[in-house]
Amino acid sequence: MVQSIDRAIQIVHLLISEENRSDWPISDIAVQVGLPISTTHRLISTLMKHDLVVQVPETKQYKVGPKWMEIGLRQLEQMDMRTAARPVMERLANEVKESVYLSLPNKYDAFIIDRVDSPGTVRVIDNLGERIPMHIGAPNKSMLANMDPKVAEAILVRLIDEKEKRLELLHKLPEIRKAGYCISYGEKTEGTASVASPIIGFGRKVVGALSIGIISYQISEDRLSYLVEQTIRNAAEISKKLGG
Repeated sequence: MVQSIDRAIQIVHLLISEENRSDWPISDIAVQVGLPISTTHRLISTLMKHDLVVQVPETKQYKVGPKWMEIGLRQLEQMDMRTAARPVMERLANEVKESVYLSLPNKYDAFIIDRVDSPGTVRVIDNLGERIPMHIGAPNKSMLANMDPKVAEAILVRLIDEKEKRLELLHKLPEIRKAGYCISYGEKTEGTASVASPIIGFGRKVVGALSIGIISYQISEDRLSYLVEQTIRNAAEISKKLGG
């Protein structure tokens, strides 16, 4: 398995190795990577299934596929979002004296890509890179609420087997979208709460969520209203930076 992956990566590297050449016949690929044509064809066929390599219909030659652009743009989007969000998050954490998080959707779950810790001694800490199912927590629900309803429903069908619970959340999503924020209590960690607002990028596409983690016993009605206001305002600032 590892050897096949290594050989497949060699093929990809070859296809992008020459600036003025994008298309390669299979015979040249086989020679360059030192493999029989049959093995080369098998590896290329696998790469084609995942859009990592495509065949040019007119010449029957091969070149890298569109999936690499998608991956690259995805990475660029993440980097741009972190760059845009970081100073906002640092200012927000200092103002509200709580931990601030930046989350990114990834199909059926989301993961935390940045965090600014609360300056206080008692604080909520969630780990960077931690994956959380999309139906759990305020950040994820705020992102779900701003997705295409059919996409959101497909995600929830995958995650929630019980129809009644699934429909209950689906019915809440339009309210969350209209309000511009979501609040959750103890859904991931007991004794904590979260206030979140979506980050909307170019083309009105939801690209992430900004959230504040709170210790539950510290929440009062006035405090919660203040945190909601701050979360919405700062998420909108990041969205504006990203062209949303």
